[in-house]
Amino acid sequence: MALYAELHRHLGGSVVPRVLWRYFQRHSADLVERFASYTEFEDFYTRPRNTLDEYLELHTLVESVQTVQTLPYFIYRLIRGAYIFENLAYLELRYTPYLRTSDHLSQSERIDQMAEIVEVVGKASRVPEYPIVTSQILCMHSRLPYEVNKALVELAAQSKEYVCAVDLAGGDSYYAERLEEFMELYAYARSLSVNTTGHLYETPAGCYPELLPYLMRIGHGIQIPLLHPELLSELAQRNQCLEVCPTTYLKTGTLEDMSQLKLVFDRCFDAGVDIAICTDNAGLHNVRLPFEYENLLTLDIIDFEQLQACQDAAFRHAFAWPYSDRPASILTGLLQPETHKEARSLIELR
Repeated sequence: MALYAELHRHLGGSVVPRVLWRYFQRHSADLVERFASYTEFEDFYTRPRNTLDEYLELHTLVESVQTVQTLPYFIYRLIRGAYIFENLAYLELRYTPYLRTSDHLSQSERIDQMAEIVEVVGKASRVPEYPIVTSQILCMHSRLPYEVNKALVELAAQSKEYVCAVDLAGGDSYYAERLEEFMELYAYARSLSVNTTGHLYETPAGCYPELLPYLMRIGHGIQIPLLHPELLSELAQRNQCLEVCPTTYLKTGTLEDMSQLKLVFDRCFDAGVDIAICTDNAGLHNVRLPFEYENLLTLDIIDFEQLQACQDAAFRHAFAWPYSDRPASILTGLLQPETHKEARSLIELR
């Protein structure tokens, strides 16, 4: 089987509807009662929203039940599905650990608890029977205080066994009033040798060229080729990769039709800018990574050669892929027994 790398997947949005529904049935009867049936819940959970803000509100539904106690339950099922149904060899999970801490605690106590959350996620992600190489990206958040975001950066620097990078999330239209602050935090992360990515240029309201020099990869970034193609040469020079998540833009109302992404891919290929195709929120979308590939091919947005270039780019730009000298052999060949053993050994040892 071909093996893939997934660079942009949110822990909250990774929970598929059926798994979340079963959890609610067992532990949250009040949530189940809001819906007449599973079908009604699935429709609510996966239907398109009008705006990015409306879409992001869905994350709070999952965040509210992802705690120190329950995270292993959700992560095991996530890893199992990613291995069996998506053929993932590598997965970066991103989330804001502060939003999984106990909300009855003080801010300083919740900051302290974040380290426990990272450890729980890290250990739960290492499932020997499903040998996916995993790492975490900790998300600073546009709605969280500076103190919390700074603590997230420091936690990433202190937790490199489990964490490969920091991100900035929470809605890109909210960055403007705190732009200097986020630039400072990204500079701080780089000074601590922490890798960086960020939700940027996802929507027309989220275009901040000031943040681009601080990023090693760009979360989404589709408005650069669409609205600001003059920036593509700078991205190519900095070897920055776009994390493009096709279904997201339909679910958030950012694009009316996926075919609009053809211009994104064409301009990036012409400029020498790498793209990694990602899911973002596979559970919210009910679309796993191979189907993102298939949709792009079926709509003639990319061809098979371009797809393989994007798949190779995902391994090449992965922050914690341990086989940096041979991504293509993992990607295009059959899963060789020795590779399977190496991946399993790595998970057991880390």
